[in-house]
Formats: sequence, C-alpha cells, structure tokens
Amino acid sequence: MNEKVKCLIIGSGPAGFTAAIYASRANLEPVLYEGIQPGGQLTTTTEVENFPGYPNGSTGTEMMEDLRNQAKRFGTDIRYGIASAVDFTATPYKVTIDEKTEIEAETIIIATGATAKYLGLPDETKYSGMGVSACATCDGFFYRKKVVAVVGGGDTACEEAIYLANLASKVYLIVRKDFLRASKIMQDRVLENEKIEVLFEHETLGLFGENGVEGAHLVKRKGESDETKVDIKIDGFFLAIGHKPNTDIFKPQLQLDDNGYVITFDGSARTNIPGVFAAGDVADPVYRQAITAAGSGCKAAIDAERYLSEKGA
Repeated sequence: MNEKVKCLIIGSGPAGFTAAIYASRANLEPVLYEGIQPGGQLTTTTEVENFPGYPNGSTGTEMMEDLRNQAKRFGTDIRYGIASAVDFTATPYKVTIDEKTEIEAETIIIATGATAKYLGLPDETKYSGMGVSACATCDGFFYRKKVVAVVGGGDTACEEAIYLANLASKVYLIVRKDFLRASKIMQDRVLENEKIEVLFEHETLGLFGENGVEGAHLVKRKGESDETKVDIKIDGFFLAIGHKPNTDIFKPQLQLDDNGYVITFDGSARTNIPGVFAAGDVADPVYRQAITAAGSGCKAAIDAERYLSEKGA
C-alpha cells in the first residue's frame, strides 16, 4: 500500500508530539508513527517534576498521554508502527513502515530518540522506576539526602556523580577500570568531592531490595586471584554508560556525528537532506531533556512549514 502525505513524523515522545501539534496547526496534516516505544523514554520515568506547566508534577506516561491527546485534538493522524527503511535519494521521500507499508512524504521529521545503554542485568528491569534510572537530571531530586551509585567512568558519569552529590548524602561511582576515562578537569572534580567515593575495579552483579533498590552486589577485581564480593547499601542506581541514538536506518543517507546522532545545521532542525528535519534526543547528545526535546520539535515543524511554503506546496 502506498500513501502520500505532506508531513511524516517518525517517533513520538516530547519532540514528536510537539512537532505534530505545530504541524497540525500549520495545516500540514501530519501523520505520526509512534515507533518502538510510544511516548518515548519519558514513559519509563515515574515522576516528572521539571516540565513547565505541571506544578504538581506528573508521571511520564500521563504527560505523554496529554501531549498525544493535544496533537490528536488538532488533527494529527497518530498510528502504531515502526519505520523499517527510508529512501531520501529523491522527493517525495519514501519511508517503509513495518516492512510493508510505503509512505511518500514531502517533508519528514525524525524524532526517534535515543536509548540509554544498560548493563544487561535482570535487576535493571526489575527495579525500573523503583530506584534504577539513566538520567540523574531527571530523577536526582527524588534522592535528596539519600545514598546513590553511578555506573561509568567517562565525562557523563562524572558529571552525573557531581550533580547527584549536590543532592544526595553520598555518591558511589562504580568504575570497571582502575582509572577514570573522563577529562582531567572532571576527574579532579570527582576525586576532590568529599561526597563521592570512587570504587575502582568494581563491577555490578545485581541489585537487591524489597520494594525498591536498597543495595547493590558488586565484585572487585573480577577474575583476579584477589577477587572480592562487596555489597553496598544504596537508594538509587544510576546508569551513565552512554546513549545510543536510534538512527540505524538513516545511516547511509543522513549526516551523523561519530556517535550516530543526526547533525542539524545553524541552530535549526535542518539536516543535510532538504525537507528532512530532526528533533529531540536523536539529534541531542548534550541536554536530553523533555523540555529541550519539545522545543526542538517546535523548531522542526516550523522549519518544515517554511520549507513547503518556499516550494509553493
């Protein structure tokens, strides 16, 4: 089945739904496919308290439902489906959904997001939303004066540890190597912070707790003659080992940075392909917040409307 649309939005979440709201109001009649995780990463967060307009906070799922309903109210055609292939070699651009439905689109907004990297422990799933998080900025507030652990040894892990040290009573930084990979200035800040204890040559075996995370099982110097099992008591467990942007299907055609994030130009949502725009975490390796994703979704829709207007479409 082939279908032609003015504006196709790939992915949901704050970026996709905000783009849909603006595109609908601009009469672009957008079609939005929600992707592999309808609502995006925010649906894995229990409480959201830092998004403007929600003075009493909200759950990530409720907030995404609000944005979804707002996009629907203005006429967005919201569908379930996953983009499985794209062809940006000529206009109209072609996107295959679920390996069977081909959509031809005059403009495309990519809002496929990024996926946090996890260790692959069953306990990470077990305690999701109950002490396990991949975003200190999002969830750190809930651990004020509590004890937390951060996994990772790069700049991101050090930044998260320092951020959490301003809130928590103690922060463990769990580092697999016997050194930090972070920049020298970040290393110094971590090692000089009295609230942060770096556990070099430690790996996480699992988590424990009755109604949430209460501690972590670690192993020190795994595989060595002096291997030691260690338990630490913690209230929160933060992953800071990186994110993977969901850009695999775009790699042959879109310009990406070394980590796979879509490159946009001149502060806009424009990519290297005219008429193709990117919004949210798929193009943001720095901030990765719901509010910045929403703002970039607005930019993408406005850019798409201007592109069509200039073409006389």
